[in-house]
Amino acid sequence: MRYADLHRWSITDPEGFWMEQAKAIDWVTAPERALFDERAPIYEWFKEARVNTCWNALDRHVAAGRGEQVALIYDSPVTHTKQTITYVELLERVASLAGALKARGVAKGDRVVIYMPMIPQAVEAMLACARLGAIHSVVFGGFAARELATRIDDAKPKAILAASCGIEPGRVVHYKPLLDAAIEQAAHKPDFCVIYQREQEVAKLTEGRDLDWHGFQFGVEPADCVPVEGDHPAYILYTSGTTGQPKGVIRATAGHLVALAWTMKNLYGVNPGEVFWTASDVGWVVGHSYIVYAPLLHGATSIVFEGKPVGTPDAGTFWRVIEEHGVVSFFTAPTAFRAIKREDPAGEFVKKYDTSSLRCLYLAGERADPDTVIWAQEKLKVPVVDHWWQTETGWPICGNPQGFEPLPVKIGSPSMPMPGYDVQVLDEGGHPVKAGSLGAIAIKLPLPPGTLPNLWNAEARFVKSYLSTFPGYYETGDAGYIDEDGYVYIMARTDDVINVAGHRLSTGAMEEVLAAHPDVGECAVIGVADALKGQLPLGLLCLNKGVARDPDDVARECVALVRDRIGPVAAFKLAVAVDRLPKTRSGKILRATMAKIADGESYTIPATIDDPAILDEIALALKRLGYPQG
Repeated sequence: MRYADLHRWSITDPEGFWMEQAKAIDWVTAPERALFDERAPIYEWFKEARVNTCWNALDRHVAAGRGEQVALIYDSPVTHTKQTITYVELLERVASLAGALKARGVAKGDRVVIYMPMIPQAVEAMLACARLGAIHSVVFGGFAARELATRIDDAKPKAILAASCGIEPGRVVHYKPLLDAAIEQAAHKPDFCVIYQREQEVAKLTEGRDLDWHGFQFGVEPADCVPVEGDHPAYILYTSGTTGQPKGVIRATAGHLVALAWTMKNLYGVNPGEVFWTASDVGWVVGHSYIVYAPLLHGATSIVFEGKPVGTPDAGTFWRVIEEHGVVSFFTAPTAFRAIKREDPAGEFVKKYDTSSLRCLYLAGERADPDTVIWAQEKLKVPVVDHWWQTETGWPICGNPQGFEPLPVKIGSPSMPMPGYDVQVLDEGGHPVKAGSLGAIAIKLPLPPGTLPNLWNAEARFVKSYLSTFPGYYETGDAGYIDEDGYVYIMARTDDVINVAGHRLSTGAMEEVLAAHPDVGECAVIGVADALKGQLPLGLLCLNKGVARDPDDVARECVALVRDRIGPVAAFKLAVAVDRLPKTRSGKILRATMAKIADGESYTIPATIDDPAILDEIALALKRLGYPQG
């Protein structure tokens, strides 16, 4: 079957398509029906089936005689540690941890907050919850106490599993004081906390509440898998909300398993037993789906990497990991590649390692600008697949199915919609626009399995946030277009489309031009207020390492480049070089925050920001251009 036929089948007969894909899962009670639409626009999948995620990720592989295969490779350049854990070893650890949680009263439906860095124990914690039918909520390790407290109050966990610290290049991040402060601030108090003590910092335990990771498991009975209903939430993952109150995205268990299982072979081209590496963090959706659940469901080997693309120790660390562990499929954010490219524009570090095991590179998280894609293709000599998805969807909306039928690559596009996603571009009135026209990208309901069925205890907010702007559609919040061949192009968040004298312009298109300048390693375009034209675009440029020219000259050349390639309609006259751009810890550039600084508006420092001091640097650079005006 060709891709076009497969996608058509998934849209015209979702029931038949997803019942077929469900055969890849071990069920306690197999589904007799896939789609439940009685409460439309709230849709559910496989809700009457019964299943256990941990069984599918671990037990069934051990039962099939593959227990000695490596499940996890822990590679931590920040602690100089490497470790392999087989499927049978991981199963023993998870069953023991689950048994200890069960002995303390954690049961199906209870929430457990996990606050840990990129260590194997974070994966064990997630799987132990899944084993019991408990609902985990992973909060990015090192998140501010106030943000952690907000999530504790919303999820109301029975227990919190945390590490004593995280390790960043050159510093130790003290998790335990942040956790203590969060519990103090939260109205809800967990029954107990379990602390994994790292040798880099041993935390002080609070008597009567805190337990030692190893000590509390001593002498307990390992726990068996608890079957759960198909619509039982596997986890809650909080994503920032416009009101300041984070949105708790929930992931229904059965649809999650079916969708992820389909992607491993068909989209990522990985076979059981092969090494799949996602360089992300378990605190993000990418880590949930493609560090933990999908690779283990598929019987692959997953890498838990505790490091950075540059600085641990250099811009060659990714290539070292690929060589040492025989990675066949690699997934990371475009931001990571831009950081490497900026540090090593000629790709000298790539030449030092044998990356011949690698068959494909996948990029997602931020728009993959063509310049970065071309650089990666040239240096790694493998296909570079941009694919697009969101915390809410849990798996790719658009991609290029390397294990099924690779499509011709169009640089700048994440290719075609994946099964179950009916992607359309709409105008402000909710009407489809013609091919090539910029508009709001929306997905016709129902969304496929594995996507969010709702928000945690906030159904009205779910409908208002995602389903009300375009009735019958899920609003993605992204803007772009679909070309005449059906390829989707994501140009910006809807908020980042700027209106210059009545013309709706994509900041992504301008960033594409700026990134093509040989001295520019990374860039961002924001819209700033203008009395005459409404908004004007302003470019912030990070220059490549080793560029000795006057940054103002580079900025002037970039202005000319945009005017040449996009035309005077863009009214692009403002550009300034900066040392770095403000980003979230997952690599997203904080364009909206920079726009508020430029417009002199008040703003809240985002909780997810990597380094708040960067905002002061941006403010100084904008001041040089006369912003905020007046």
